[in-house]
Amino acid sequence: ITNKPTLTSGASGISEITLKVFGPVNPQHSGHYGNWAPNPAVRLAQLISSMKDEDERVTIPGFYDGISISEAVKAELDAVPDHADYINKRLGVASGTGVAPTYQESLQYPSLNVRGLRSGWVGKEARTIVPATATAEIDIRLVLESDPDRLIKLVRDHISNQGYYLTEGEPTEQERATYKRICQFTSSTSYLAFRTDFDSEVGRWLDRALVNAFGEAPIKQRTSGGSIPISPFVIELGIPAVTVPTVNRDNNQHSPNENIRIDNYVDGIKTIYHVLIEKL
Repeated sequence: ITNKPTLTSGASGISEITLKVFGPVNPQHSGHYGNWAPNPAVRLAQLISSMKDEDERVTIPGFYDGISISEAVKAELDAVPDHADYINKRLGVASGTGVAPTYQESLQYPSLNVRGLRSGWVGKEARTIVPATATAEIDIRLVLESDPDRLIKLVRDHISNQGYYLTEGEPTEQERATYKRICQFTSSTSYLAFRTDFDSEVGRWLDRALVNAFGEAPIKQRTSGGSIPISPFVIELGIPAVTVPTVNRDNNQHSPNENIRIDNYVDGIKTIYHVLIEKL
């Protein structure tokens, strides 16, 4: 948030889930069938709502199992100079969710994020229909303690417990005639989370480099909320890694008008130079 030199000792992993809920085989006139044909958009909204409480904490039993924030870790998190009021103002929201009391602590838990929804038509294309399908794209941000297969199974079992028959593809005519609630469920995992001790050789090396570059100790962040594809090398080859962020935090990452400030670009060159000349 301060845009000061920073070291991040880990990154989250990521799994993806796609849910597709089915209604009538074709979109139907809402006047004729609005009170008869099951509406997949409504059912999908209800299904997603069943996964979280009003403060957006995941309510699926076991989702947060294995996460422990010790006093030592809490002190490490509190040392990061976040300002909740500034974050909320920049995001245009009144407050954060109820997952954790601080932003840094929220990054220590796996997340269940609905990244996109689609059903029917809206705006100028809006039609008075009962949609045939409704689709939700979900990502699960993994932390080091997360087992992606276990978390995906928890979500899958939860959907089944909500009365849904799960398929891997489009339901057959027989399946449509047999099951009242049908959901196509597909999932994958891109890569896992990693975390490196700041007191490691690479952590101390980068700390010295940034001190020499900017004349002050860098901010040390335990983990990043983002996922990076070096994770398989860190995990499979046992190569510790600490990342050195160089972009501004308000860069609209993965959104329209993604950007980098010129000052950050220049400081990024300075950072890389000092990393390269710093002896291990």
